[in-house]
Amino acid sequence: MEFIVEKIGMSRTITVPSSPVTLLKVVEAKVCEVENGRAVVAYSNGKKLNKAIEGQQKKYSLSSEFNRFVTMNVTNSEAGDLDRAPLGSAKVIKSSFTTKGRGFSGVIKRWNFSGGPGSHGSRFHRTGGSIGNCEWPGRVMKGRKMPGQYGNVQKSVKNQVISYDEQNSILVVAGSIAGPNGALGRIKVVK
Repeated sequence: MEFIVEKIGMSRTITVPSSPVTLLKVVEAKVCEVENGRAVVAYSNGKKLNKAIEGQQKKYSLSSEFNRFVTMNVTNSEAGDLDRAPLGSAKVIKSSFTTKGRGFSGVIKRWNFSGGPGSHGSRFHRTGGSIGNCEWPGRVMKGRKMPGQYGNVQKSVKNQVISYDEQNSILVVAGSIAGPNGALGRIKVVK
């Protein structure tokens, strides 16, 4: 069973010792059609609208707020509101979110290299240093840690469920989850 969630932010429990938790809000979604446990699900995100989206809304008789469509595994056997009952008994979930994008980054920020001396005529500073050998193998080896795009990748992590507030649709899970506050992602009930 999969659900679309929005990351509210992080907090901590009031137990002694306290532990970090992440708050996730389950997004309201409509199941449009179901086939062999897989379903087309519509949810609201932003104001994006085009002819393809309008056609889907008309086909499934949806209001204009439902402007995103995804295919997921659900417990529903027919179209209607997404069944959230499995979240009440969930013990472990697997969440998939996109990490914060940090753009083109150097080796110190991206790979935690230490860098060179900052004074006394040094020309090393924040550079990566030597990247290969001259004679053998005469090329840069694959997998070399170099500057480049950092972040903005899909990360999945398993978290233990602390509690689920059914009225407000808020799920509290132990530990951290990738991505900024307000980011949309998916969770899958593992246990």
